[in-house]
Amino acid sequence: QVQLVESGGGSVQAGGSLRLSCAASEDTYSSYCMGWFRQAPGKEREGVAAIDSDGSTNYADSVKGRFTISKDNSKNILYLQMNSLKPEDTAMYYCAAGRYAGTSLARETYNYWGQGTQVTVSS
Repeated sequence: QVQLVESGGGSVQAGGSLRLSCAASEDTYSSYCMGWFRQAPGKEREGVAAIDSDGSTNYADSVKGRFTISKDNSKNILYLQMNSLKPEDTAMYYCAAGRYAGTSLARETYNYWGQGTQVTVSS
């Protein structure tokens, strides 16, 4: 059973930056595909960024050029660097793991989820 714990959320003004981290309970990142998702109040959870076991990445159009997903296999930590943040980026952010997800941004391709970390961007 893979356990994921997110951290790094907080409140920031528009234009600012945050880096989210996701720690795994076991050697996950070398063999699992990983994704970051977010869910704003009243909206569905959406895929933000994904990285497969080989390091290939995929991003939602809304965050391309602003967010960067990366991982440190030796530390079992997944990152999401978020720059030029906008109020519409405000949401609960979740990391997820799926053995066969590739670089998919679809929720159903991921099997394990963290509890989430809140990101709030003020204008």
